[in-house]
Amino acid sequence: MVVSVDIAEKSFGNNVLYQDLRLEVQDGEKIGLIGRNGTGKTTLLHMITGEDTDYDGTIQIKRGNIIIGSRQEHHDFEDTPVLEYILADLPEYTRHKHILDTYPEKMGTNNRMMHEYSDSLERFSQLGYFEVEAEIIEALRAYQVEEAMSTGPLRNLSGGQKRMVELVKVQRARSHLALIDEPTNHMDYVAKKAFLKWFKSAREAVLVISHDRDVLQAVDRVIEIRDGQAFSFPGNYDDYLRINAAKMSSDVTQFSLVQRRIANLKENVIRFRRLKERSRDPGTIQRFKSLEQKAVAELAELEKTDMPTFWIDRESVGELNEKMGAAYEKHKAKNIKVDARSAQSESNRLLVEVRKLSLGYESPLFSGISLDLHEGDRVRLHGRNGAGKSTLVRTIIAKIEETPAEATIFAGTIACERELKIGVYEQEIDPSYLKLTLAAAIEKAYMAKDVPISDQKVKQLLGDYLFNPATDGDVPISRLSGGQKARFQLINMLAGDPQILVLDEPTNHLDLPSIEELENALETYHGAVIYISHDSYFARNVGGKTVDIAANTD
Repeated sequence: MVVSVDIAEKSFGNNVLYQDLRLEVQDGEKIGLIGRNGTGKTTLLHMITGEDTDYDGTIQIKRGNIIIGSRQEHHDFEDTPVLEYILADLPEYTRHKHILDTYPEKMGTNNRMMHEYSDSLERFSQLGYFEVEAEIIEALRAYQVEEAMSTGPLRNLSGGQKRMVELVKVQRARSHLALIDEPTNHMDYVAKKAFLKWFKSAREAVLVISHDRDVLQAVDRVIEIRDGQAFSFPGNYDDYLRINAAKMSSDVTQFSLVQRRIANLKENVIRFRRLKERSRDPGTIQRFKSLEQKAVAELAELEKTDMPTFWIDRESVGELNEKMGAAYEKHKAKNIKVDARSAQSESNRLLVEVRKLSLGYESPLFSGISLDLHEGDRVRLHGRNGAGKSTLVRTIIAKIEETPAEATIFAGTIACERELKIGVYEQEIDPSYLKLTLAAAIEKAYMAKDVPISDQKVKQLLGDYLFNPATDGDVPISRLSGGQKARFQLINMLAGDPQILVLDEPTNHLDLPSIEELENALETYHGAVIYISHDSYFARNVGGKTVDIAANTD
């Protein structure tokens, strides 16, 4: 056992996040930590690392074990060189490096210092730290952080590149337990392959927050945070879906029986009360009073239990019998409600045409790209980060919206139908939204597309996308979680009934039910879709043609 977690309660104000949450991580285990956005997965990692100590319970770590986690914020390290930042967080590195660098000049014949120097020399070698700088530079290169960047300050890196830095740090620490939060967000398929190779072969235990189904397919166990507790599912993602479907079916049946019992008890209370009032015999009155009190007590006990959160994946739902399927639909957890245009179009008209395109900035990023986008088409842009996928979609958007493009067309053409309505889901929210409240941001998104919006419509959208209509509208966009920002991006994308959707890595930060709902909506959406995704499950479910974007190497 590496770590044992036993939390009686963890709260934020009046909001109880965990209640009797228990889990253990065993040596070498690879665990996928999943749960709906807002269930406290990142908070749990902070509690294990000791960053968050405000809870009622215990977290026991095996004596001598080293735990390392990834940081989400780097405000205090922006001027620190990348390589130096990673080395400073490696277990024991700073202490032993200081001894090795400073003792030779001052230890002389001091036996204590000579002994410490010898111990540090041996330990430094055991940890592989003599070769560590070259290893880190090579690992960063695999994640597309080139050597020039690795010697520069952290502030020069994008948010996605900083996530790669954290990943390299965690991988090279060789700890007993690595805690990683959404590692494959912003990764391309090559970097993701490298991560999965490390993940499968790593000797340390790894607890990874991820809703990337490719990652979850490689774990030994899935732990789901749900209703304030931790539920363990042995095996990988496929095993989780199978076990979860069986468990949820059983739980739905049990919950339905409880609801039926509650309804019967309510009827019994009324019936016993009436019979008691109509009776004249003291013994009969006492008997019905006793029956009423017993029913009231049982009813009060049953009504204390909150409805559990029920979710079954759509493939498993399709295999439920009619009665079970109806019960699940009645009691299932609320999901986001993606309202994408689904009216069947009679036409198959060409909306966008790209011919032999060479596109870039000071020089071309790629050349010779051609694609046709008809109404109803699905086109996936595939390629490494930096190859120009996002540049291509931004240039297409600029062409449709008749605005100046940032990139230069060196050769080829982009043509599109006039007055197309387009919805865009980008990896990063437009900075102009960040200081606005969520409600104001939704209003701005609709007004930008000349679509009327009322306060009632804003509240409806908040509810449809799992926000609290009464309170969340006043929260600034900058303070939303990654998952909440992703849900706002969906609202923004679908404003105005667009004919074309452009999605850039839409599954980043979305939980599994929300990803599935988005896939369902895209399946029935009859407009055209251009998307960038390195989620193989998402690509398989959305389908369509794949256009490979290969970076110029000249």
